[in-house]
Amino acid sequence: MDRQEFERLALEHLDAVYRMALHLTRNPEQAEDVVQDVYARALRPRAVASFEDRSSDGTGGMRSWLFTITHNVFYSKVKKDKRRPQAVGEFFAEADSAPLPDEPPPAWDGAAFDWEHVDGRLKSAIEDLKDEFREVLLLWGVEGLKYREIAEILGVPIGTVMSRLHRARKILADGLLGDTDTVRDLGLSRFDASSGNGGME
Repeated sequence: MDRQEFERLALEHLDAVYRMALHLTRNPEQAEDVVQDVYARALRPRAVASFEDRSSDGTGGMRSWLFTITHNVFYSKVKKDKRRPQAVGEFFAEADSAPLPDEPPPAWDGAAFDWEHVDGRLKSAIEDLKDEFREVLLLWGVEGLKYREIAEILGVPIGTVMSRLHRARKILADGLLGDTDTVRDLGLSRFDASSGNGGME
């Protein structure tokens, strides 16, 4: 892939990279700084030369690769900030290994999902999740990535991804199903909060 094509493909995912950076930082200015760092790293000659798209459609590999850089840039800043006398997010690193089963793709087109039109109550509930749960849920639910891709981006075993996603969905279900108006407005009446996975299949 020549540099011009690489830059075109990378910039196609600018909005998704910013969205992920914003979810991580929860601050528009910090998100913009992260995005700037991501593209500065991604567009280095060495990075361009070494990029290999292993996705089936020729586009997903770039997005996952940029998300990996975004995750690394953000948590590098977190680690750096830990040296300062202020509270920062917690970085979870898992060293154990697990098999990498292949799972079916999400039942929706993640690229067509419009986060801006998600109900404010659902957004608020997601924002209240702990960082490790929120990040996995957003990569899976908003960006439409597979478990394997998320595991590679976060640098954790696929079992950790599945566990965090299960926990995130249950926390959301328990919170949202506790409000009658929310259940009605969001069409959640068919979900059962007492089920093993929070009722959100």
